[in-house]
Amino acid sequence: MKTKDRIILASRELFNEHGERAITTNHIAAHLGISPGNLYYHFRNKEEIIRCIYKEYENYIVEAFRPLDVENESDLEFLVRYLDGMFQAMWRFRFFYANLTDILTRDKELHQRYLEVHRRMTEVAANNLRLLRDNGTVVVEDKYIEDLAQTLKQIVTCWISYRNAQMLESSITKREIYKGVLRVLITFRGIVSEAAMPEFDRIERQYRELYDSLGGEPT
Repeated sequence: MKTKDRIILASRELFNEHGERAITTNHIAAHLGISPGNLYYHFRNKEEIIRCIYKEYENYIVEAFRPLDVENESDLEFLVRYLDGMFQAMWRFRFFYANLTDILTRDKELHQRYLEVHRRMTEVAANNLRLLRDNGTVVVEDKYIEDLAQTLKQIVTCWISYRNAQMLESSITKREIYKGVLRVLITFRGIVSEAAMPEFDRIERQYRELYDSLGGEPT
């Protein structure tokens, strides 16, 4: 692996483990066993590293949350793909969700990129809801679809920072991420059609079992 790629990977791991604000470029260099000068050869500052990690995040969510493929996947297969993508994005880039406002405030260019990609992803989510509605999987009036897409995005975007505010010392775990996925399912349950409900119940049980398998108190 090239040094630049090693720096990006190590930075994401350190940011996720200790929090982005607690990690400096010197910490990253020491973790990799390279000199600060070697790191600065590839990146002028920590913000440049964060931009590269954000690019990975952006590429991931565009692929994971791609539109429903009506030719090759059922509505419920799509929902599972969407939920799995949601979990992976929140876990792999959890430092970004945890400190989103601060990171974007420091970097106006990154903030603009974030707003643009999330505008597109909200449009994709709204169009997916329309397809699910037209297929009879959900029951929702067209006038509420945009707001529902925004609400689901808000749950995902704010979940980690919300959970951090509820804990004095504990760090975000995979179990906490699954709890966020379950909150999305609870919100979604209100619009699932009667015909689709048995399969939806199966999917919800699947994610609740994943949550329960990681131990701790029930939601």
